[in-house]
This record gives sequence, C-alpha cells and structure tokens, in this order.
Amino acid sequence: MAAVTTVRDVLYHYAFARGVYERFIGDCDRHPQMARNAVALLLWFDQGTNQVISLLPGMSTTALGHLVTEASCVIRCLHMKDVVPGPPTPLLSALCQDSRMDCPRFFDSNRGLIVRGVADLLDGVCTLIFDDRLYHLLRRYQTGLVGRIPELEAPYASAVVVTVPEDYRSMFVTFSRGQSVERDEIFNYFRETWGDCIVRVLMEKTTGGAQPMYGRVIFKRKAFVSLLLNGDDRAPIFIGGREIWLREYTPRSSSNSN
Repeated sequence: MAAVTTVRDVLYHYAFARGVYERFIGDCDRHPQMARNAVALLLWFDQGTNQVISLLPGMSTTALGHLVTEASCVIRCLHMKDVVPGPPTPLLSALCQDSRMDCPRFFDSNRGLIVRGVADLLDGVCTLIFDDRLYHLLRRYQTGLVGRIPELEAPYASAVVVTVPEDYRSMFVTFSRGQSVERDEIFNYFRETWGDCIVRVLMEKTTGGAQPMYGRVIFKRKAFVSLLLNGDDRAPIFIGGREIWLREYTPRSSSNSN
C-alpha cells in the first residue's frame, strides 16, 4: 500500500519555497501578492525538481531583489498581448538553465501555458505554502512541545484545486468616456491571451443607446485575479487601442444590497 502524502509532508517539501516567499516580503519589501506570484512562477519553471528553489535561500538580498523584479516583469507581460520582445530575464534564465527565455517571442508564444500552469499552483499546492497558520502549526510541532496535530497529518490531495465563489474570482472593469469596449471583445481578449480562463463578462445596463461605463469579468480561477493585479490596486489592458482598467471586485454586503 502506497504511503499517504500528508499536509505536513507537503510543507516540508516546499520549505525552501516558503523561505523564499518570506524573504521576498521581509528582506526585499515586496507586496505579498507579488511575492506569491513570483514564487509560483519559479515553481512552475522548477517543475517540482527543487533544483532552482533550493538555490535561492542562500542568495543575497540584492540578488533576490533582482530575481523578484524579473519574475514580476514576466507576470505583467503575460497579460499584455503581442509584447515582443519579452522582458529581459538574465538571472531567471540562468537559474532555470533555460536558454529559451532569451528568445524574443518566448513569453509571447507560451503565455497561456505559463499562466494556466502558475494558476494551477496558486490555487493548488500554494494554498498550503502561503498559509501562515499552517506554518505556525508546523513550527510548534517542530519544537517538540506539542504532539500530533491532526490538521498537519491530514491527507493531501494533489489533484484538488481550491475553488471559490464567483464574487472572489471577479474583477470590476471601467472604461473612459467614449472608449467603452464590447462584452465579446473583453471575453475574446482573455480567451486569446490565456486560453480557457474566463466564465463570462457582465456589462452595465444602459438605456437610450448610452455606452456602458463599467462591467465585471468573472474568471474560472481566483489566481487569474492575482496574476493581473500582481500587488497593484488596478491593472490596465488595451483592447483595440482602448485602455480599460481592472480592479478586484468587492462583493456587496448584505446590508448594502437591500
């Protein structure tokens, strides 16, 4: 009978990734969302080998700062269509030993594959890696002052991706006056850029032929929201030369919806 992988096993396996995440935030002073995205991108390139991640804890703060900057530039270019050449990634490509990154069209040609892979990580195993409470429990367990902790001994289902209600994987989109974009244009933009990532687009209901001024984009994964914002309050995209802005959707409270 095969041994069962527990939550504790996963936390131990990704201890290097957790350490890098904490240094990105503490030593490099980066936004937690940016730090999470950068670590998930590194894990995607690492493909579970730990060959890259295990090298990072010993890096200087300056080098880590350069690395998280490169990773963040990659994340940002992934939601911009036809960005050629891609961002320079000398440190990332050297660590990953992947000369393909030096090709001007590498990120443009692989954006959907990379984004969906990183999203799988963010909504999968990274929900454990970035869980402060779980690591607090693990550290208590490691001290020997507490015995068995059932939550750490629970089986881990690697194929399970955490799903959340639509409100928490949505973005509010706004247009400048006279620069509105059709519903299908927004839907097709994300389908063409990232593949099967979007559920639907809702637009402001108007009368008298007035153009809508805002809308709502509902994604299949919460991770897509994180990748678009990457630590910022708002993110711009350009569709047909028109700039639109997206920010995290805030669900109405029950007291405000009556």
